[in-house]
Amino acid sequence: MNHMQANVFQAIVLCLAVSACGNDQPRNACLDVKHVEASSKQGMVRIPAGVTQIGSERFQPEERPKRKVYVPAFLIDSHEITNAEFQRFIDATGYRTVGEREGGGVFRQPTSVAGMDDIRQWWVFDKSANWRFPHGQSGGRARPNDPVVQVTLEDALAYAHWRGRDLPTEEEWERAARGGLRDAEYTWGDKPDQKKANYWQGVFPTFDAGADGFKGVAPVGCFPPNGYGLYDMAGNVWELTISKWAGSKNPVIKGGSWLCADNYCLRYRPAARQSADYTMGTDHVGFRTVIRFRNK
Repeated sequence: MNHMQANVFQAIVLCLAVSACGNDQPRNACLDVKHVEASSKQGMVRIPAGVTQIGSERFQPEERPKRKVYVPAFLIDSHEITNAEFQRFIDATGYRTVGEREGGGVFRQPTSVAGMDDIRQWWVFDKSANWRFPHGQSGGRARPNDPVVQVTLEDALAYAHWRGRDLPTEEEWERAARGGLRDAEYTWGDKPDQKKANYWQGVFPTFDAGADGFKGVAPVGCFPPNGYGLYDMAGNVWELTISKWAGSKNPVIKGGSWLCADNYCLRYRPAARQSADYTMGTDHVGFRTVIRFRNK
């Protein structure tokens, strides 16, 4: 097993994602993403400056301590960057992602597991996996309005800088995700609600009931936005930030994914945080971008 293959089994840690892209929810219920010029700010939302309480004392140790931080105003994409948007970047620049060069991590849903401590039972390294084929070539091509995945921090920053933008910090992301709610456990309030986000309903990793309308990734904007008008700040795909996980080069990721299950990780919450391997993409990690105001 080489370094890249080994990475997929080292603390991918997350609430990982299913390779099946089953979709029982009609497309017209989802956001209609418009084509805009690379320099346009259309589709972005202004998040006001203010003090936000981030973190949680109730769930995972890495979410502690709960604390207050001041975050200056900024703009953030209302939805995760889609495959169609990423395609325009590739067409304009000729950029080749890490996954296209080296492959990526792919979730394979097992029928049974021997123990939840061995994630190799549901994760594989696939040399054919990249943003065009998120689950490997056997899983089919990426759909235009799905969030782009199989991207590393390097790839996401290349896209963001092409548009004159950046990735959010962890603090910016969490302020945006809370949507103006104070100390709520979820982006919509304090109680779980499968109608509000794309996450795993059932027993992870062997059975996903798809009660939210999806088994696998959903197109962007298929669930109600939060108080700031932002879609999919809970579930669907984890999102990269520029903040680093303590003691490593790995970025902090936020928001959980369609693989987050209540019986396994319960991380489709604003305070939840995990580390992503900076050298390799997976089929459940994407991103959105921000613009910061100068002299603010």
